[in-house]
Amino acid sequence: MEMFQPDFMQRAFLAAVLVGITAPSVGIYLVQRRQALMGDGIGHVALTGVGLGFLFQANPMWMAVLVCVLGAIVMELVRARGNQRGDIALAMLFYGGMAGGKLLVSMSSQAGSGSLESYLWGSILTVSPGDLAVIGGLAAVVVAVTAGLRRQLFAVCQDEEFARVTGLPVRVLNLLLAVMAAVTVTVAMRVVGLLLVSALMVVPVAAAQQLTRSFAATQAAAVSVGVVTALLGVGTSYQADLPSGPTIVILAILAFALFSAIAAPLARRRHRAATEHGPAVCDVALPGQGPNTQGPNAQGPNAQGPNAQGPNTAGAAAETPLPKASLSGETLSSRGLAQ
Repeated sequence: MEMFQPDFMQRAFLAAVLVGITAPSVGIYLVQRRQALMGDGIGHVALTGVGLGFLFQANPMWMAVLVCVLGAIVMELVRARGNQRGDIALAMLFYGGMAGGKLLVSMSSQAGSGSLESYLWGSILTVSPGDLAVIGGLAAVVVAVTAGLRRQLFAVCQDEEFARVTGLPVRVLNLLLAVMAAVTVTVAMRVVGLLLVSALMVVPVAAAQQLTRSFAATQAAAVSVGVVTALLGVGTSYQADLPSGPTIVILAILAFALFSAIAAPLARRRHRAATEHGPAVCDVALPGQGPNTQGPNAQGPNAQGPNAQGPNTAGAAAETPLPKASLSGETLSSRGLAQ
């Protein structure tokens, strides 16, 4: 318990909890829309903000927030246009952010290599009370937006065209999600570092998807994995004198491997349970069929068979032809049951 006594460790654990909640809350939407590496790109751009903070002797976190938000908006606008040069533009933005940040840091007189390393790989044990206040405020904004607009953001990430038809402001929601991703990068950069921030946004979500089957359950499980791995990573880094960022990411990857190992037998058991109940039986009577309509001594208005009696006693010729199945996607459930 002596690990929880120092003030810097208390701030470290609190920052770990905030980041463990915030990163998966945004990462689940990025994974849903297949933009898992967006956080990595924003982390490259954030280095320019850190360099500007060192150069002008301002708070690097606030400068990183400003630069990341502008970079995320540019990235979203390039993605929305969908032209062939979009990948090249994004690559230039990422590499330019890294190169510009390094140049700005080298031009500053107050930042050495140790200061830059703390932002690249994380240094949670050096989180100051001011840093913790910034992390807490930004984390509250991110959680409020991602939780309050969960249905709208899910609709946009799942199918933009459907969301647009339903009247949702797709462009605004996309820009809002990009801004939240940028804010999350700055929240997590002191904990896991700019180079590893994307892992904490993606890996807990990927781990949760191995066991869950709904969006709400995946979101809750991903946040739980993020918080647990962040806390264990901080404790392990303190006890074993290891860097906090890589330790947290490695633990998250181990959680993904564990969940994947559990998911395989769980999926087999679900499959056995589904097969034991058998396939669903459709009891809708097809045309030309009914009680006492088949058999050698069938009787009735639609009787069929060699000794059939009734108005329709022509045998096989009296059978009502069924519509032929279409190969264009039209099935019995969509056509036959509708009739």
